[in-house]
Amino acid sequence: MRPNLLIVGILGATAVALGALGAHALKEVLNPTQLESFKTGVLYHILHTLFLGFVFLLYLNNTSKRLKLIFNLVFWGIILFSGSIYFLNLRYILNAEFLKFLGPITPIGGVLFIAGWILLAFESKTIINSKNE
Repeated sequence: MRPNLLIVGILGATAVALGALGAHALKEVLNPTQLESFKTGVLYHILHTLFLGFVFLLYLNNTSKRLKLIFNLVFWGIILFSGSIYFLNLRYILNAEFLKFLGPITPIGGVLFIAGWILLAFESKTIINSKNE
């Protein structure tokens, strides 16, 4: 998967929609702990969607394979981290208790976020040097 602005747009729209859902419809349904957890999923979702937008802009000027990898790591981080949080907190509403298996998935998404940020730090020297040439 190469950095894709369509994906960034869809992720941004879903983050805003899920944030609105949490702020309005779910505040009457979820307990305070669940609601706070849901909000954490939204926060990481929107922040990392913005990060993907930044990676996309970097990719326009530097088609590094590492930027593709960063994009993929962070994309899957959003899916696994935020996605698992959403489903874990909505499983009672969805009558899907079996979704509790997602609990161990959340930290895997977090590790993918961390890996994406660390890889960006390593890639920064390459990006800066390519601009100075």
